[in-house]
Amino acid sequence: MTASTAEILQNSQEYTVSELSSALKRTVESAYDHVRVRGEISGFRGPHSSGHCYFALKDDSAKIEAVIWKGVHGRMKFKPQEGLEIIATGKLTTYPGSSKYQIVIEAIEPAGVGALMALMEERKKKLAAEGLFDEARKQLLPWLPEVIGVVTSPTGAVIRDILHRLEDRFPRRVLVWPVRVQGEGSAEQIAAAIHGFNALEEDGRIPRPDLLIVARGGGSLEDLWSFNEEIVVRAAAESMIPLISAVGHETDITLIDFAADRRAPTPTAAAEMAVPVRAELAVEISNLARRSFACWQRGQEHRRAELRSAARALPKLQDLLAIPRQRLDRASAHLPRALRANTHVYDRRLSMVSGRLTVTALRTQIERGRERVGRLADTAQRCGKAVIEQRRTRLSHIGQLLAALSYKGVLSRGFALVRDAQGHPLHAAADVIPGAALNIEFADGRVDALAQGEPPASKPKPAAKRTTDFGIKKVQGDLF
Repeated sequence: MTASTAEILQNSQEYTVSELSSALKRTVESAYDHVRVRGEISGFRGPHSSGHCYFALKDDSAKIEAVIWKGVHGRMKFKPQEGLEIIATGKLTTYPGSSKYQIVIEAIEPAGVGALMALMEERKKKLAAEGLFDEARKQLLPWLPEVIGVVTSPTGAVIRDILHRLEDRFPRRVLVWPVRVQGEGSAEQIAAAIHGFNALEEDGRIPRPDLLIVARGGGSLEDLWSFNEEIVVRAAAESMIPLISAVGHETDITLIDFAADRRAPTPTAAAEMAVPVRAELAVEISNLARRSFACWQRGQEHRRAELRSAARALPKLQDLLAIPRQRLDRASAHLPRALRANTHVYDRRLSMVSGRLTVTALRTQIERGRERVGRLADTAQRCGKAVIEQRRTRLSHIGQLLAALSYKGVLSRGFALVRDAQGHPLHAAADVIPGAALNIEFADGRVDALAQGEPPASKPKPAAKRTTDFGIKKVQGDLF
C-alpha cells in the first residue's frame, strides 16, 4: 500500500454499522422500487404464527429471500405453495438484522399454464384423497325440478342461453344468484352462493331450489381458475341440493366438475340435463295412454272369450232341475198316505195313555207327592234351627271377645280416657298444652276439664305419676 492510498483511506467518511445498513437499504429500495421476479418457491412451510409468509425464490444458480405480509396474503388470488414456479411482483429491500436483501411480494401469479396445471393436479390429488370426488357422494338429479337455482354472472350470455333453453324445453322457475365468475373475490362469491341456496327454507318466502347449476362461459385456464379453488370445490361437494357444473366449453376441465353431481359440457347442455322436453313428454304420454287403452281392450276381449267358454261347459238349467222336480213330485204323492199313517200311530198312543189315567191313579200320585213334600218340610225346619243355633253361638263368642278388647272394660276398672277438644285421644303428658280444653271419659260418663300449669319435661315420667302432672282443674273428686 502506497502512502497516497493510505492517506485517502484515512480521509474517507466513517460510518456506523446501522448507518451503512440504512444507506444500503435506501439505495436498494430507490433503485429497485418495483420489480417482477420469476422463480420457484422454496422453503415454504405455510404462514407463520404471525400470519406473515417467509420463503425463498430460486432458479438454477441463485436464490433470493421473500416475504409476504399477512394482509397481502389474505387478499391474494393465488396462494404460495412449495415448488410452484411463479412471477412475483414487489419491491426489493434489505434486512439489516442479518445483512440480507429480500423482496417484499405484493402479488404473485403462476409462471405460465404449466405451473397452473401442476398446481391444479396437486390440488386434485389432495381433494380426491379426502373423498370429495367419490361416486358414492353423487346425488341423482330430480326428473322435473320445480325451481332451478343458477350461480353465474347476471350480465353474460350464459344466463340468457340457460333461460332460452329452459323456455324451449320445459319452462321452470329460475332463481339467479349473481356472482363474479373470475378475478379477485370470485371464488368466495361462488361458494357463498352455493351455501346460500342450501340455506334457504323449503317453505320460505324465497323457495329452496330443487337443482343448482353453476355456469360460466369459456375462457383460458387463468379465467376459469376460480372454479379450481378449494373453497368452491368443497362448497359443491357439501351441497345437499343436486348440482350441475357447466363451466367453460366441452374441452375445459375444472375441479368443480369432479365434485359436482353431474358435469355438463356447456351451460346450454346443463339446461338440457335439468328438464325434459315438454313436447316429447306429451307425445310419450299420448303413446302410453293409447297403449294402455289397447291393453285394456285386449284384456276385455280375453275375458269375454273365457266367459263364453265357461258358459258352454256349464249344464243347462232344465237339466239341473229335472231330478229335484221328480223327487218333489214323488214326495208330494206319498205325503197324504204318510199323514194318515202318522195320525193313526199318535191316536193309538193317546188311547193307551188315557186308559191309564183313572181317578184312583191320580189320587195315589197326589198322596205320594203330599208325603214327599211333608218330609222335605220337616228336614228344612230342622236344618234351619241348627243353622240359627250355630250362628247364635258364634255371635255370642264374638260379643264376648269384643267386650274383652274394648276400652270400656279398662274404664270399668277405674281408669279414664283423656281427649283433646277435637276428640282425639291424648297418649302422653307432653301432648297437653296449658290452657287446652280436655274431655275426660270415665266408666259412668264424661267430664270437661281445663289444663293448667307448666308442660312436663321432654323426658317422659313414669306412667304412675303422669296423671298427676297435668295440672287439670278439678271438676269433681280425684281421678284415682
